[in-house]
Amino acid sequence: MATAEGGWISDVRTTLRNSETDFFQHRIARYWIDFLLSAVLAFSAATVFLSWPILSWPQIVAFPLAVFWLYRLGSLVHEVAHLSQKEMRLYKVAWNLVAGVTMLTPSPFFTTHHRDHHSQRLYGTPQDPEYVVNVCPPGSFLGILLYLVMVLLFPLIVFLRFFLSPLTFLHPRLREWTLTHASSLTLNWRYVRRITPEDRRNITMVELLCWSRTCGMLGFVLLGFTPWTRLGLLYFLGASTFLFNQMRQLADHHFESDGEQLDFDAHIMDSCNYTSRDFFTWLFFPFSIRYHALHHIFPSLPYHNLRAAHEYLIQHLPEDSPYRTLDQPGWLPIASKIFHRREPQLQLEAKKAA
Repeated sequence: MATAEGGWISDVRTTLRNSETDFFQHRIARYWIDFLLSAVLAFSAATVFLSWPILSWPQIVAFPLAVFWLYRLGSLVHEVAHLSQKEMRLYKVAWNLVAGVTMLTPSPFFTTHHRDHHSQRLYGTPQDPEYVVNVCPPGSFLGILLYLVMVLLFPLIVFLRFFLSPLTFLHPRLREWTLTHASSLTLNWRYVRRITPEDRRNITMVELLCWSRTCGMLGFVLLGFTPWTRLGLLYFLGASTFLFNQMRQLADHHFESDGEQLDFDAHIMDSCNYTSRDFFTWLFFPFSIRYHALHHIFPSLPYHNLRAAHEYLIQHLPEDSPYRTLDQPGWLPIASKIFHRREPQLQLEAKKAA
């Protein structure tokens, strides 16, 4: 990255790496505690929501709690994605079995496209799988409406993707298209996934588990073990949780790329940190991922150290460091930009900052 990044980013990297504190050390117990606590609270609230009569007061109270904790539990897929292949294997297996398969969001369907979002090859281009303006053009009422429709339909599409997965083995070309175009949890249809032999094994393994999960959901209803309304309630939970995730993505970045490949300065200047304590930032950014620009500078920095690392940098970087300008006032001012048509100005601003 030395030739692609500005001097101020090198300063940020050097400052943090020269600290006496090892901010890159994973606290394994913290991962397990956050995972298990989120799973217990999420599934407990979801069980109440699914079990009590429609519109009963326990169900009404349990719904927001279930969505909140399911969202936090699902958000840990981001941390699984940034663990290296040999790190915390038991944790990754446990998260996928307990959360990934149950929620139909296994990490092999997320890790590759999320890492591509971090790459200089794709970040900010039309192929970036997580760049919101690729599927929701700013200032376009029709675009915003279609985006909302896609968000609402996405849980159904994911369900059908796994339920119909055995059919993808009928022909090699169909299987190859499915692996490259329909094995990533992204709304950006332009994104084409690169497939390695390891990807094929991992995708097939979790695909079969998720297929069993979808069959179980339908089978319990068809056999009369659960009422048909259970499917509607499961969809409602899934769509609400996914909506939370998309609300967060509206403010991860400024989304000011013009579609061309950005240099690393522009990439980081397009990203946001949030240090305020406003309600929406707390709600949509679990596990300190609100330090999103810092995360893009150091993707391997454990989530539980992001806040401490940010505070260290603020204390030790020069007063005129552009890093300080990455801090944003809150989720709402940034997310609301999607409603306003604007011309991309990011690269010019990055050059000025450098």
